[in-house]
Amino acid sequence: MRIDVLTLFPEMFDTLNCSLTGKAREKGLYELHCHNIRDYSKDKHKKCDDTPFGGGAGMVMTPQPIHDCIDSVDPTHLFKRIYMSPRGKVLNQSLVKELSKEKNLLILCGHYEGVDQRVIDMDIDMEISIGDYVLSGGEIPAMVLIDSILRYVPDVLGNSESTADESFSESLLEYPQFTRPQEFCGRCVPAVLISGDHAKVDAWRRAQALEITRKNRPDLLKDE
Repeated sequence: MRIDVLTLFPEMFDTLNCSLTGKAREKGLYELHCHNIRDYSKDKHKKCDDTPFGGGAGMVMTPQPIHDCIDSVDPTHLFKRIYMSPRGKVLNQSLVKELSKEKNLLILCGHYEGVDQRVIDMDIDMEISIGDYVLSGGEIPAMVLIDSILRYVPDVLGNSESTADESFSESLLEYPQFTRPQEFCGRCVPAVLISGDHAKVDAWRRAQALEITRKNRPDLLKDE
């Protein structure tokens, strides 16, 4: 998989060189290329924003640098082009799985009050939001999207079962996890987990997942 990010702050994506995403990149399991939108500005001061037509607070990212950057990175539209936007489709596990099948992703990170609508209409395939709140820019949402997608790229996770059992994989939140020591601060691991009876363990885990989901996210249980 190849992921190209268009941003005013490419240095923010250095954090993806850490942990699982960093190891995956070192192994060549995916490519990440960050492009500074400012480099494509034809303004003599490399300006990429201007005041909105019709008035209003803040600034809007101008279309020219973005359009030219996209055209340079993906001239024949081979990439799935995504704009991280609070008005977009809310990211969920189903969408993550769908996007993980793409070979090439282009992710546009907006800033200020957003991006000129014309470049969205001309150059973007879909808008994605990571939740019902507003951030100062699209960089953190883009990193959330990249991290979630990479978990489904073959060989990125050491154990392929990890994505099958975690939260949202079956419209349920994940069951409680325990590890050594067996007793900690007077609290013991549930006896069923050390019973060796895998059928009972599976039943306990599903019951716990249902209970946690009912408590924290009852909206996920429409089909239960």
